Amino acid sequence: MSVSSPTGSRFRVRGTTGVSDPATDQTAVIESAGALVWRVRKDKLQVQLIHRPRYDDWSWPKGKLDPGETLPAAAVREVAEETGRPVVLGVPLPGLQYLTPEGAVKRVHYWAATRAPAGSPPLEARAPVPPVDPAEIDDMKWFTVDKAAEKLTRAADRIPLEALIEEHNHGRLATTALVVARHGKALARSSWHGTEIDRPLTPTGHAQSVALVPVLAAFGVDAVVTSQWRRCADTIEPYTRAARLSPISSEHLTEVDHERSPSQVAAVIRTLLESATPTALCTHRPVLPTVLDVLGQHSRRTVAAALPTRDPFLEPGEVLVTHVAQSPKGPRVVGVEHIRPTLT
Repeated sequence: MSVSSPTGSRFRVRGTTGVSDPATDQTAVIESAGALVWRVRKDKLQVQLIHRPRYDDWSWPKGKLDPGETLPAAAVREVAEETGRPVVLGVPLPGLQYLTPEGAVKRVHYWAATRAPAGSPPLEARAPVPPVDPAEIDDMKWFTVDKAAEKLTRAADRIPLEALIEEHNHGRLATTALVVARHGKALARSSWHGTEIDRPLTPTGHAQSVALVPVLAAFGVDAVVTSQWRRCADTIEPYTRAARLSPISSEHLTEVDHERSPSQVAAVIRTLLESATPTALCTHRPVLPTVLDVLGQHSRRTVAAALPTRDPFLEPGEVLVTHVAQSPKGPRVVGVEHIRPTLT
């Protein structure tokens, strides 16, 4: 998963020992994910810390990925396991990278997160998690961010906290996700003798559609808008079924309607940006340039630069997660994540 963070470099090296780039050597890499759960009480920004008796430390909820798990799915699972409450991910925050005593590189990916509303559709699409194990976590408390900075055992854990505070101070912390998905891999046109409207997904495409479910659930998607064509509708169907949602089918998101009137697609995207509802949109490769153009018009300069610019923009089954903050001047895209769900 590639991530463009609104707060600068995605990873910071913890400690004094340098860590080489695992992409250029053979060092084993351990991926972990977690979140800084936040709220505002009496105009004070607060975050939740956990205490681990094994290490006698105060830190952020986090943990290693399960086999085949994506980073966002791991983050919400770990937070639920360690705090007992489900969350929805917001903007990505700087992660940490360091060497373990065994010599492996460990990378910890962080997001801002808020408590998920009870009974919300995304929770229906998530796997159940076990209750908090008191042998692992024996205390959890809310602190103001100043108190949290003092309470954190490891100085490096203040790096994502500082980024969270900066996002809050600039009005970029309270966000909702608009997730743009390209439909899964479809049967080749040369192999299909029916109409283009009904061209189906391949087995790989169906696997990609299933892999989308935990990703969309992690970002709290509770509305779905899709092209009317079969390959888009089938891509989003596993999530709408799991979350018990009724998708909105839009003719404007089809290739034919987009070719006739790109402005109709642009209007759909602007409406979704203004709605402040966590939404997934599924469409086709030829439609993506118009979608991305509207997103760029509503983005900070650094975020707009992170949007895909080259055809095919997204591979089949990939998603672009945009984090949208509402401001007095209208909706602003303040963070972008490019995610390719893991096939199992």
